[in-house]
Amino acid sequence: MSHKINIWLRAIRFRFLAASAIAVTNGLALSYLDQPGGFNLLYATLTYIGIFCLHSSVDLFNDYWDFKRGIDLLTQKTKFSGGTGVLPNGLLKPHEVYRAAILFLILGLLIGASFIYIRGYIVALTLGFATLSIILYSSKLVNLGLGELFVGAKGMLIVIGAFYVQTGTIELEAVFVGVIVGLLSSLVLYINSVPDVKADKEKGRKTLAILLDNQPPTKIFAFVLGIFISVYLLTVIFYYLIINNIYLVFPSVFLLPWAILILHNYYHYLCYKPSINPYYEKIMEKTVLFSRFYGFSIVLGITILSITNTANNIK
Repeated sequence: MSHKINIWLRAIRFRFLAASAIAVTNGLALSYLDQPGGFNLLYATLTYIGIFCLHSSVDLFNDYWDFKRGIDLLTQKTKFSGGTGVLPNGLLKPHEVYRAAILFLILGLLIGASFIYIRGYIVALTLGFATLSIILYSSKLVNLGLGELFVGAKGMLIVIGAFYVQTGTIELEAVFVGVIVGLLSSLVLYINSVPDVKADKEKGRKTLAILLDNQPPTKIFAFVLGIFISVYLLTVIFYYLIINNIYLVFPSVFLLPWAILILHNYYHYLCYKPSINPYYEKIMEKTVLFSRFYGFSIVLGITILSITNTANNIK
């Protein structure tokens, strides 16, 4: 029984649910900062469950379609790329994965439907976009080079959606943090898709990694560098102009050496193209962890401000 559970956790990429968890937590932290007296724990719990279901659904669909197209049979398997391996290794049957993807999608939509009743058409529009994207992501969007755009939009909408469910409003701070989280999600997807370029290209996909594959190393590096700069620039603007407390940027600044190390290693990879495994796997690992810790650093900054505001109100 435990072995079967572990297989399903692997199939839904349980470890990668942390990305959605951090996005939801950012939205909830902002909502508490905005309306501390109106925070609803039940809504928060349902938001986590609903987002986890939708996240699991898109990953299961992705595994299913990659297997059906033969992509997972060609990729070099790593901890961060090449698919989960549950279908190529015969651990699950394709129809089991497909049905599970549908089930998780339905569960996520049911929770979303309850919030449509509570909050109205904004949730309906967001849920409609999510549903369409989940269904089309693996079969259509990645073939058009829109995978990173979808993932970035997903991260942004999770933050905004979690905030909106609690407050019933969309504020500038939620949009800013949403864009930051979205950029980090897109960065992770791009970095993790590089090892799969050959297999994806052979099977007709057009990922961002494929579109950039023939560009000079300096241009590719400039693109990745631009994402890091954008993330930090938006963070500074968020704290300085939106939150009006620039000192809260320090948790994110502490991660700057980590970002520089990733960029250094990535540039070395672009110039010398060492083997994907294990050198590039370390880059993927560092990028995934950086995105998570960076998202958490923003939660930390928002939480510190909430505690400070509460303490001042008590006085």
